Amino acid sequence: MLFTKFALMGQNLSKYDRDWPISFDTDPNSDGAKAVENYLVENFINPASGNSSVTEKLSAKRARFESNGLSREIDGEYREGIANFGDISVSGEWSLAKGSDADRRILYIHGGAFTVGSAVSHRAITGNLSKKTGCAVFAPNYRLMPENSRLASVEDCQAAYRWILENGPDGPKPIEKLAIVGDSAGGNLTLVMAQWARDNGVRPADAIVGISAATDSTYASPSIKDNFDTDLMLKPLAAPLLKIPRPLLVWFVWKQLGVRPTDPRVSPLRGDLSGLPPTLLHASAHEMMFDDSARYVAKAQSQGSDARLQSWSHLCHVWHMFDTMLPEAHEAIDEIANFITDQME
Repeated sequence: MLFTKFALMGQNLSKYDRDWPISFDTDPNSDGAKAVENYLVENFINPASGNSSVTEKLSAKRARFESNGLSREIDGEYREGIANFGDISVSGEWSLAKGSDADRRILYIHGGAFTVGSAVSHRAITGNLSKKTGCAVFAPNYRLMPENSRLASVEDCQAAYRWILENGPDGPKPIEKLAIVGDSAGGNLTLVMAQWARDNGVRPADAIVGISAATDSTYASPSIKDNFDTDLMLKPLAAPLLKIPRPLLVWFVWKQLGVRPTDPRVSPLRGDLSGLPPTLLHASAHEMMFDDSARYVAKAQSQGSDARLQSWSHLCHVWHMFDTMLPEAHEAIDEIANFITDQME
């Protein structure tokens, strides 16, 4: 119990909890919304209820994520890349829409609960970002859990960050403009990178974007429980966790992560949010991570950083991936592209 109390120590963030106004309303009965709902039931809810082992489920989920990306095409090219910095080498992929500027780059950090996902799996977002911003987009394949430690993903993203400052898709060349974008777990890592760069004298990004970002590894956000029934993507992952008393859950997370859940390297919300680059967060008001975004933006604003939240109603976690079904996916990517373009002027 002593360890649990220690893990929960830290500033009281309750004053940063708030009800954020919805920026965009979505019809939950639209054809697109229904198509996404059916997809989530088939690919997230049903597989989680099977009798296969945890390892088999994880392997199948990784393959499913990868197959979605392999079907994507781009008016341009996807090009393999290797981010080498120090003794760390991280494979990845450039998304290069036709006419993209190699000197204006986006580091895209994919999501997948730190256990699945890759540069290929998230082509729906990286390809659209390159097309709509005119930037060259590099997505690193950071090391995943459970094969690797949680902090291995942080180290890989730091290496990719330093590398992209001096390397473009055609080889070594200093960068002119930089944005960092990430979704879900990648949103967590994106916000961690912003603080790390500030604290270590690394060139800051011109823009930071988090999509459905996980910001608090203590699971303190009310929406985790409040939106459990409406978040079909995260529901299977969260169901067993919500049965555990929170003090015990925090202790379990501490043991799993190898660091306190309040450590800013895994909970960017718990860090110093002053002096950060312009930051845009996207979240659905009906997803479990909504309050992670709302609390982060409220705290960042209170500490003087330029942070803003755009929210959509009745959409799933990282709906930006469903551009073939949802007009709102294009709407959201357009908002991100406009934000990045404005900050790069």
